[in-house]
Amino acid sequence: MRVAVYARVSTEAQEARGTIGSQLAALRDLVSAEGHDLVAEFVDDGHSGARLDRPGLDALRDSAEAGVIDAVWCLSPDRLARVYAYQVIVLDELARHGVTVRFADAPTIDDDPQARLLTQVQGVIAEYERAKIAERYRRGKLWRSRSGEVLAWKTPYGYRRVARSATGPAHLVIYEPEAAVVRRIFDDYVAGGHSTREVTRRLNADSVPTPSGKPVWGTSTIGRLLHNEAYIGRVYWNKTESVPDPRPGRHHRQVARPREDWIAIAVPPVVSDDIFEAASRVTRDNSKWSPRNAEPGAWLLRSLIRCGTCSVGVSCHKMRGRNGTIHRYYYCRTMTRSAPAAKIGAVPSETSGPTNSTRSCSTRSATRSCAPRSSWRASTP
Repeated sequence: MRVAVYARVSTEAQEARGTIGSQLAALRDLVSAEGHDLVAEFVDDGHSGARLDRPGLDALRDSAEAGVIDAVWCLSPDRLARVYAYQVIVLDELARHGVTVRFADAPTIDDDPQARLLTQVQGVIAEYERAKIAERYRRGKLWRSRSGEVLAWKTPYGYRRVARSATGPAHLVIYEPEAAVVRRIFDDYVAGGHSTREVTRRLNADSVPTPSGKPVWGTSTIGRLLHNEAYIGRVYWNKTESVPDPRPGRHHRQVARPREDWIAIAVPPVVSDDIFEAASRVTRDNSKWSPRNAEPGAWLLRSLIRCGTCSVGVSCHKMRGRNGTIHRYYYCRTMTRSAPAAKIGAVPSETSGPTNSTRSCSTRSATRSCAPRSSWRASTP
């Protein structure tokens, strides 16, 4: 009889410990002891039994369909699949092709109702055990993160992770050669007044090594560094969760959790809170004054002037005249909340200035008079 064997481990760590080798050795001995011909070995190393798209299993199913094997031997049902429904799919498919399945710790299935029942029970138990393991793993990581341990995720640039030991939990320490680069980036961006593009150019000109090992820095990398709260002493765990992905060829995707579910873990800061907040203000101002956020030349005083009575910023409005000419106006934002009786004025943007802009303004009360033009004031960007 032409026999193939199938072995699987879920992680590379199991592979390194030799569990694949031990499975194959046990199956080879069993095949040899019964005098069968071992014609193929199918292996999935580092592939979860909760998925069907495994290269080794796919090759096994293709061989069964091609009629080149008569039997498949596997150590246990959970090595074939950890989800009971997947076990049924594979076993039924192999049976249709006339391939017998045998497990080392169970009798041959064939048409024996008791053997099939035993296999089904083992499949259900394996699926239940997998769910228990996943839940224990999840709760264990939550407890460790709440205790202040830095779990094994991608270490931020400027830090090194010290693994858990008998003397303490895993934690981050500052790696000074990279931390100096981080401080330089914040200093150039905040005190130096350089854009992210200019910061990137300066780093590349000085041949500073990149976090990813790529040959050049990118502006997106600089942006992420400037917004990473690790540099003020906070990293977060439990920021995302895995949900089913309906897209073809995908099983799960990561989605953001509400911020209140995040778990903050204290780490050594690289920059001060003041510098980090200053960098955030620069980013907000850059976005606020970016030319792409307004029509070129249309609103020269956008975000500069406020109402002298209610201190609310002005809004911009444009309308087309009878002859097709476009007229642009500034007006107080509160005018849209007032009663119709309030007399709201507006001034063309072409004639307004920081202290001579919108003629009048409403307040949240319809009975208050509007401020004169002279009371409009400019705000400093």
